[in-house]
Amino acid sequence: MLTHQRKQYLLDLLQREGQIVAKAVSDSLGLSEDTIRRDLRELAKEGLLERVHGGALPLLPRSPALAPFAGREQISPQAKPAIGRAAGAMIQTGQVVFLDGGTTAVQLARQLPRDLRATIVTHSPSVAVELVNHPSIDVLMLGGRLYKHSIVGVGAATVEAIGRIRADLYFMGVSSLHPQAGITTGDYEEACVKRALSEASSRTVVLASPEKFNTASPFQIAPLSQVNDIIVHRDVEDALLAPFREMGIAITLA
Repeated sequence: MLTHQRKQYLLDLLQREGQIVAKAVSDSLGLSEDTIRRDLRELAKEGLLERVHGGALPLLPRSPALAPFAGREQISPQAKPAIGRAAGAMIQTGQVVFLDGGTTAVQLARQLPRDLRATIVTHSPSVAVELVNHPSIDVLMLGGRLYKHSIVGVGAATVEAIGRIRADLYFMGVSSLHPQAGITTGDYEEACVKRALSEASSRTVVLASPEKFNTASPFQIAPLSQVNDIIVHRDVEDALLAPFREMGIAITLA
């Protein structure tokens, strides 16, 4: 099969089935997965499909959460504080908690009860500053290179520091959330840090404001099997939440 024939086959398959699994296609055509992945990368560059871990999906809307930090603060201004309050209520006295960066995580820091005694570990200067005047929260900051778009530390130093800690909870911020694409974000190094935080925590809780559902960003953080809970605003349509419930993920409405 010639290259252009393979690509047309892949596009036809995507239209029929709504997704492409690279391994299944390679098995059915008797070709290597590398060949199929290369074709999918080229089709994605042409703007004909969305590459995801393990295959491809039809083109998905880009997440508004890829906008600069200041712009993201204006998105979902009612939902994010509510999500922050619901997340804060999950933290128990004495726990060690990873708290991500991002505008929803900042709202979580603002909503923590004043009598809560816990340790917050974060790679976000914005979150740390919010907790400066909290009377009973210990703050442990992770190092790394400042990724200015999200105002968080990234890189090998950050990942190494995470590996020395075992947390009870990780509150993860995401750019995009999709039943097939999983949890994704816009920067490769940031995705690596988020993945390390999840792997070093007993429980991963995704903070998902409404605009992030059914969108995709370039870099996968982790499959949804790694997520225990999703906290969403109560205005999110139940049809958007149903696929996640079917996966066994607990949904908290804020």
